[in-house]
Amino acid sequence: MPVITVSRQMCSFGDEIAAALSRRLGWELISRNDLFSRFPGIAPNPYDLKMLSESAKYYLSPNGREGTFLDSLTRELEKYLESNPAVLVGFGSQVILAGRKDAVHVRIIAPKDTRILRARRQHHVSSEAAERIIETADKKHRRFVSTVFGADLSDPNLYDVVLNTALLSVDECVSSVAALYREREIKNRLEPDTPQEEAERLPERPVFKNQSEEEFAAILDMYHIDWKYEPKTFPIEWDAEGNVTMAFSPDFYLTKFDTYIELTTMNQRYVTQKNRKINRLRELYPGTNIKIVYKKDFYSLIERLRPE
Repeated sequence: MPVITVSRQMCSFGDEIAAALSRRLGWELISRNDLFSRFPGIAPNPYDLKMLSESAKYYLSPNGREGTFLDSLTRELEKYLESNPAVLVGFGSQVILAGRKDAVHVRIIAPKDTRILRARRQHHVSSEAAERIIETADKKHRRFVSTVFGADLSDPNLYDVVLNTALLSVDECVSSVAALYREREIKNRLEPDTPQEEAERLPERPVFKNQSEEEFAAILDMYHIDWKYEPKTFPIEWDAEGNVTMAFSPDFYLTKFDTYIELTTMNQRYVTQKNRKINRLRELYPGTNIKIVYKKDFYSLIERLRPE
């Protein structure tokens, strides 16, 4: 399931942005304060809970069962995200979930002077006290990520986007992150899987769009020909801004023969449209083998592909 991680400086409006994202997307909001109530298996007794609340190093201690407390946190979080999208705030979530295709990692910042002013208003303290509050929070955040993950919290390589709330409102940041998530979702749908990802994908019987596709799949199964249903989508047209305006997903891919199959009816109008798309696909993706097959040609094609 998709996830957005939010790392933030104190008084950068990062918490407000995360909460607004959660409301807009309808996803669960999980912060460090929620971890142990949400996932009680991480800290099974009051002593562990107290130590994890006070000491970053304790996350790296053996948990008495399997691995460290950090390992338990990672397992619990990944298990939860298998079926629940979420907005995660802090606790090094951008490092824990680094490399996930369905994750967007966000860093919210603001200049120190801006954050001091906000801290003064929020806590009703002097500028000097507000500065100490900001510096103490920044130090603790850096130390936690450095101690637990050996990473630099401010490293821009940890994030997909860094937003400055001295220049952007909360609503603008929320809209920007939501738009980035939507673009990432489209990209993941259009990008072909790596060979390893395809190999690891569990086989599932797809839901076919029409009876012809179901019949064709049954014929392939009868002759023990391996196939995949609409495994890839090829972008074939873009607008002036680079947005995909037309894409083409061939019906079947015959893995052994490295050939895509597009089924069609006898209606000439649809045949002409599909031929145009296929010609465009061949032009943009040279070396891609693809064939249009009429229903009446099912068996003749199978006979040609049938192993001796």
